[in-house]
Amino acid sequence: MTGGARRSWAMTAKTTATTEAAGTLPADLDGLLAGFPAATREAWLKAVERVLKGADFDATLVTRTRDGIVVAPLVAPAPGTPADAILTRPAAPWTIFQRVDHPDSAEAAALARGDLGGGANGLTLVFSRARSARGFGLPASDPKAVADALDGIALDQVALRLDAGPDGLDAARQVLALAERQRLEFGALDVDFGFDASGTGAWAGQDGTALTPAIGGFVAEIVGRGFKSRALLADGRPWHEAGGTEGQELGAVLASGLAKLKVLTGAGLDIEAARRQIAFLLVADVDLYGTIAKLRAFRRLWARVEHACGLAPRPVRLHAETAWRMMTRRDPWSNLLRTSLAVLGAGLGGADAVQATPFTAALGLPDAFARRLARHLGTLMIEEANLTRVADPAAGAGAIEALTDGYERAGWDEFRAIEADGGLLASLAAGRFQARLATARTGLEAEVAEGRRPIVGTTLFPDPREAPVAVLAPAPDLEIPAGALPSIRLAAPHEAGRAAPAQEAAR
Repeated sequence: MTGGARRSWAMTAKTTATTEAAGTLPADLDGLLAGFPAATREAWLKAVERVLKGADFDATLVTRTRDGIVVAPLVAPAPGTPADAILTRPAAPWTIFQRVDHPDSAEAAALARGDLGGGANGLTLVFSRARSARGFGLPASDPKAVADALDGIALDQVALRLDAGPDGLDAARQVLALAERQRLEFGALDVDFGFDASGTGAWAGQDGTALTPAIGGFVAEIVGRGFKSRALLADGRPWHEAGGTEGQELGAVLASGLAKLKVLTGAGLDIEAARRQIAFLLVADVDLYGTIAKLRAFRRLWARVEHACGLAPRPVRLHAETAWRMMTRRDPWSNLLRTSLAVLGAGLGGADAVQATPFTAALGLPDAFARRLARHLGTLMIEEANLTRVADPAAGAGAIEALTDGYERAGWDEFRAIEADGGLLASLAAGRFQARLATARTGLEAEVAEGRRPIVGTTLFPDPREAPVAVLAPAPDLEIPAGALPSIRLAAPHEAGRAAPAQEAAR
């Protein structure tokens, strides 16, 4: 660079810095832009045609999601986000949740204290009979499981979520008993009890209807005693793990939320108090833009349900958990990249709480190292990347707004289909929703088998010399109950018959 060029660059930089500091645009901005030709879609299409050299535009550059939403290569800027969706987004950084799932409660407590001391500010207590325990989890039969797993932890200093499956009521009572021993008012707790009759029933192959009366009565009781957190969870994991599309997951979560409103109002709560008792959980997948759009679409959809119930939309607790179905046993280090994309999508999409699955989870019980990497993903994005400083970073981006609109339509269509079946529990009892999920699952698995949906490290570029990774205990073989929804891992059929990496028991 010549001396004159350096001086010119320095003067431009100084002018730009001064302008930015003043918060104004250069006065001659229109003049600066006048020399450039107007950018039009027609001109862009002509340029693309020259590159395609006769190839079909749609076949080459246009794709569709599994819900049939068109994903175009160029989308015009979109108007701003609807007011309801903005008002219901979180106003603070998301809570970093970590699983507490060691079968030995004392070991679980030690890991939990390490997590809280290392960046996590939320804990999910996973019990052994929950599907998400994957063969591990706190002992469901132990009446001291919660107290032992939270030994040395003050309940009013940490956010909690229970993932207890059919043992949800017992686990919730243990939490409340521990709060009383710590001399805490129920209103001081930040806890999601996670009651989800439809999801629990679907994962057990049973009708969840029988669970609802006890849950409704319990919630009415604790609300009367000052409980202000959330007792019920409209959980998207059962539908996502069964191979569902984004629209199917959204529709089922909406239907689950509406059913829970009916249960609670039937138990004597007014509708305003009832909606405050419901939290939501969506799955964050490796599809970054899809995750952002799905979470954004959910807030719009739930606002529509609230309006239909005569309610003004208000903020909800939206959990995100990184996807089980994307996890691999082969080249498990690649799971760190998948999980990073999922956490990023959840954060940008507006999750209130994010739980990252440790990268070795498909191989067995993750050790402290794997847990540390999982929780640091969120910490890095909050503390270093400053992702939480903007309310809705994707607002106005044409591609993401179009995808958000598409997921909103797909979710509403599935919601209407479920309600036409008589509601989520009725649709499950009749097998209708399972049939739609099975169709979606078959298509998804075919995409992987045919190479249209590659899995890096498993179906694409596998490492023949994988080094072993450490886990506390190897994953056991699990049987899915008859009639229950499956929990698929897309890589699993392509791992069979290949030598799995040896697992060194961590000491």
